[in-house]
Order: sequence, then C-alpha cells, then structure tokens
Amino acid sequence: MLFNTIKVIHIFSIIAWMVGLLYLPRLFVNHANQKITKETSETFKLMERKLYRIIMFPSFIVTWISGLSMTHYVGLDTWLLLKILFVILLSVYHFFCLKCINDFKNDKNKFSVKFFKITNEVPSVILIFIIILVVFQPF
Repeated sequence: MLFNTIKVIHIFSIIAWMVGLLYLPRLFVNHANQKITKETSETFKLMERKLYRIIMFPSFIVTWISGLSMTHYVGLDTWLLLKILFVILLSVYHFFCLKCINDFKNDKNKFSVKFFKITNEVPSVILIFIIILVVFQPF
C-alpha cells in the first residue's frame, strides 16, 4: 500500500515537473525575441519565475524523494540505474533553465530563439528513454 502511494506521488510529481520543463523553454523562445517590449519582457520574467518556483522546483524535489524512496522496494537493477542517469540529465537541464531565468531577469540572455526551440526538445527525448526503461526494464 505504501509503495503504491509513493508511486502515485512520484507519477504526479513527474508530470508536474515535465510540464514545467516543456513549457518554460517555450516561454524562453518568446522572451528571446528581440522585438518584444520592455513590458512584455517583464511579464515573461514573472511567468518564468512563478513557473519555476511554484511548479517546477517543488515537483523536482518530490520526484527525487519519491523516486529514491521507491528504490527501497524495487532495488537498483541496471535499468533503474540507467533511468536515474537520465533523471540526472533532466536535473542538469532543470538547473540550466534556472540559469536562463536569471539571465533574463538581469537582461543578459545570450541565447537565440532558435537555440531555445532546439533545446526545448531535450526533455522530451530524455523522457522517451525513461519511459522505455520503466516499461520494458530491459536490463
């Protein structure tokens, strides 16, 4: 019963975290547009900060805590270690997004719209590998 409760919490937190990881770079795409007004830029700054603080960071923490808690029940098979590696990559991307938020906050963004469009696909690709590992547990 406890394991299933932790699993539900884990799945919910992953969904919330992934929503942020997929949406925030889309905000960056629009925010990086050189033609936006100062007022629009300030709106994006607020949206980015709130998305990160209210949704992304708490769900990031809960995802890690619940995921590591489940290892107590399932052990550390090779597929799970590989999944954890992919989650670490998502975590690196998560903190890269925080760096971008801070750069925008200080009006020091160095990346183009095209860069954000391309990097926006990173979490989707990593998520596909994670899902495959979880469903098939190949190792």
